[in-house]
Amino acid sequence: MGRSGIKPLLENLLISDIAAEGKAIARYQGMVIFVTQCVPGDIVDVQIIRKRKRYMEGYPVKFHSYSEVRSKPFCKHFGVCGGCKWQHLPYVEQLKFKERQVSETLVRIGKVPAGVILPILPSEKQVAYRNKLEFTFSDNRWLTHDEINSLEPDIERRGLGFHIPGKFDKVLNIEECYLQPEPSNKIREFVREYALRNNLQFFNLIHQTGLLRNLIIRNNLDGEVMVIVSFYRNDTDSIHRMLNDIAVNFPDIVSLLYVINPKANDTLNDMDVKLFRGKDHLVEKMEELEFRISPKSFFQTNTTQAYKLYSTVREFAGLSGTETVYDLYTGTGTIALFMAHACDKIIGLEYVNEAIEDAIKNAEINNIHNASFFAGDIRELLNENFIKENGHPDIIITDPPRTGMHADVVKAIIETAPEKIVYVSCNPATQARDIELLSSRYSLTRSQPVDMFPFTHHVENVALLELVDNSV
Repeated sequence: MGRSGIKPLLENLLISDIAAEGKAIARYQGMVIFVTQCVPGDIVDVQIIRKRKRYMEGYPVKFHSYSEVRSKPFCKHFGVCGGCKWQHLPYVEQLKFKERQVSETLVRIGKVPAGVILPILPSEKQVAYRNKLEFTFSDNRWLTHDEINSLEPDIERRGLGFHIPGKFDKVLNIEECYLQPEPSNKIREFVREYALRNNLQFFNLIHQTGLLRNLIIRNNLDGEVMVIVSFYRNDTDSIHRMLNDIAVNFPDIVSLLYVINPKANDTLNDMDVKLFRGKDHLVEKMEELEFRISPKSFFQTNTTQAYKLYSTVREFAGLSGTETVYDLYTGTGTIALFMAHACDKIIGLEYVNEAIEDAIKNAEINNIHNASFFAGDIRELLNENFIKENGHPDIIITDPPRTGMHADVVKAIIETAPEKIVYVSCNPATQARDIELLSSRYSLTRSQPVDMFPFTHHVENVALLELVDNSV
């Protein structure tokens, strides 16, 4: 392995598998090596960059032979940009690994039988599937190896794009992105060229200087577009001239907004978003429902797959129309409202107050009167008094963040003892952990993986747990 402190170059390693977090796996002298930008079947030389007791991490410096399953990446930014890391893996192979990830995780951590796991639901769209992207302005963008080696003295350092993974202050200038339908690319390119042409200051995150901070583009399935531009300071003349030119050149923009954000971070949840032209929201339709999407609203970023996800939740719940349903971590109430017509009443719980406000508005828009929403810490809300006031849940739906449910919430669910739990998760590992905790009274009877994010390792999973121990 060489002298202590010197990272070795390991030659002729066979890439044998894909890890749960999406990196490829090789083995050397009994140790696992995580390698970027490889697929099973590649034979490569790997430069090690990190050594631990049980594993190493590295990147390929030479390919001796390529795997038969390897595909050619379609994006010029592949390998530098942090998104779409599986472009070199055919989509059918991505689905196999995601399905296996869910299965192995549930069996290993959740101790459940593999036979209850259904085949993964593929995404109808593999590109242009996102309804929201956020780009960052930088006056000191990331330079590619080709740009560094070009030795051009006057290379443009301002850029608009995505943060480089692990480099909070570096932004890769994006020239074309395949994640969102047009006019997303055209809007981003126009905004950057306008800013360069008019010599507007791009933001410097370290020094907290500049004018232009972020560009957010949202769209719905009808092709309507929302654009939000975030500025660091209130330069009214420059801001209005820029926004007016955007509006004139892109009539598809039905909601054009801006925000003045002098904070150290980019979050807009506590900011006053101002309407410049058009409406202050978009509307997304799903079956007979309409969802109001405001600048701060959370909405699943793959709309067509969100419909499959919600349909799976409804199917697993098996509602007859008489049930009382609790929807934990309800967010803006999308799942709750999607289910409302099929049950007697539904109660949504969420710790973000602004999300609950959106949920209430969406219920009003859709004339749904059997849905109630409560904001607060779910550990504190889900107690005996709350259940007495709102009714005992026949079914609990839970869609927690990646960290899963707090142990106190799991305990409260067990004590409440609904007949069914429908557990939606974006992290099979924490979902499996919680399922194992619930196994004292519940059995996992069905599991449905759903691919929401093609060309990434991320996968959603819907699990149905049914009560098997009725003792108090």
